[in-house]
Amino acid sequence: MTDTDKELLELAAKAAGILSDDNGQCVVDEKGFFVRLWNPIEDDGDALRLAVKLSLMLDHITQGYMAGHWVATHTNIESCYEPSLPDPLAATRRAIVRAAAEIGRSMK
Repeated sequence: MTDTDKELLELAAKAAGILSDDNGQCVVDEKGFFVRLWNPIEDDGDALRLAVKLSLMLDHITQGYMAGHWVATHTNIESCYEPSLPDPLAATRRAIVRAAAEIGRSMK
């Protein structure tokens, strides 16, 4: 996982109100105890729960040679596009996390 991915996860966790460890990779309880791994960049279920929690709108667009996944927040803070090839599932997860990270970044 890259530093950029870690930052995206930390900001996405902040947006969703998820308590996480310093790397944004684990859900922890109020006392800081490990509950479970959390990685919506890699896990379809975590990504879907994140999208639902933040009321994100997902769409697949195809324009000529371009195909990808577009995610927008309910407040239009950020629109995120990820090319769908070579892995459309990974592209969708990353677009969700990027949009969530923008929400987290905008929070005080």
